[in-house]
Amino acid sequence: VAGAAAFLLPGPTPMLLADQMNADFGWMILIGLCAAIPGMLLAGPIFGNFISRYVTLELPKDFDEPSLGQSKMPSFGFSLALVLLPLVLVGCKTIGARFVEQDSQLYNILEFIGHPFIAILVACLVAIYGLAIRRGMSKEKVMEVCSAAIQPAGIILLVTGAGGVFKQVLVDSGVGPALGNALIGAGMPIAVACFILAGAVRVIQGSATVACLTAVGLVLPVISELGYSGAQMAALSVCIAGGSIILSHVNDSGFWLYGKFTGATEGQTLKTWSLMETILGTTGAVVGMIFFAFL
Repeated sequence: VAGAAAFLLPGPTPMLLADQMNADFGWMILIGLCAAIPGMLLAGPIFGNFISRYVTLELPKDFDEPSLGQSKMPSFGFSLALVLLPLVLVGCKTIGARFVEQDSQLYNILEFIGHPFIAILVACLVAIYGLAIRRGMSKEKVMEVCSAAIQPAGIILLVTGAGGVFKQVLVDSGVGPALGNALIGAGMPIAVACFILAGAVRVIQGSATVACLTAVGLVLPVISELGYSGAQMAALSVCIAGGSIILSHVNDSGFWLYGKFTGATEGQTLKTWSLMETILGTTGAVVGMIFFAFL
């Protein structure tokens, strides 16, 4: 889940990065998949098998398998289709831009359904029908669930807005361009600089979204004049996304969310969640750097 949220469209953070960096959405999906899969394997089963020898987390006392309603769970195929649907729609837009004549009716249709907002809207409507209406849920209950799901969006908008303000302060004060120029002037590869900048902001203030926005504000004035392609900008976006999730600690809301849900102490959370996020982010960023070097 963390890998998908960090690297894969239509996740909010990678979508925000792709939009801000003017990255190619098709390449963003491809590189994001290539970053998320090895990151998931290393940070998930491999690291999990290792750390389980040193950290033991007890299941909640009221954990009851039948209460989860397994008999009413959607099938694996339908669940996978919901995840892939927006990716396929965005991919259709990329294919249309490559192989379909512009200004044609087919191109306009692909351009419309492949827009990230439309793709997410279609996936939401399919989810509402397949998970709720088709299973006999009343319209009132559907509205109640949707309303409850919308409420956390206010926090996301607030954090995103705060991140934009913080980014603009750094840019207008001259700190951003100076820091970006200093890193590049020191001979540091731009992909590595993107990862380090995002990681530094992440450690300082905690939010991955703010780290992404701030890192974009720091590097975009420098790289906008270099004429990178949409594919290269997608690779740099993955590097920024990787840096934005490393070294999660006490100033990150996800740190406390994980600890409260699992019953882990702060020390156990640092040994499990924080290391897992660092492995995932670093692995994804390395994949982004490799793509950037060859695109």
